[in-house]
Amino acid sequence: MDCPRPQNLHLYIKELKKHNVTDVVRVCSPTYAATDLESAGVSLHDMAYDDGTSPPDNVIDEWLKLVNVRMVQSSRTGGAIAVHCVAGLGRAPVLVAIALIEFVGMDPVVAVDFIRKNRRGAINNKQLLYLERYERKMGGGGCGCGIM
Repeated sequence: MDCPRPQNLHLYIKELKKHNVTDVVRVCSPTYAATDLESAGVSLHDMAYDDGTSPPDNVIDEWLKLVNVRMVQSSRTGGAIAVHCVAGLGRAPVLVAIALIEFVGMDPVVAVDFIRKNRRGAINNKQLLYLERYERKMGGGGCGCGIM
């Protein structure tokens, strides 16, 4: 998704609650305080990295750990993770693609195509090349991940 602002964060929170989002991952510089999300029972995770690039290993490791804990190990709870960057077209979709590759076993090109059908203009050519060469770090399979 794109980045909330202090003026519209309440609308995002309403939508997050509607979709049972338990965690928000922010991969850009902060534009809003975490307190409103936390008051609504949503955990905020900062995993910022540079716009137009691919995530560094520490971000990937943190992201995979969160997805594994929330979506795989705790799949019975039915929670969801939302991830955003500034426009919701680069950094956030790359992390979603990595989750689909890792946990669903999707081919990188299929994952990017799926994301682009749901988020037109997502993932630039540099990021696409990165994803095509991405090597899985985890076993994969059984996440039940989805994109809204």
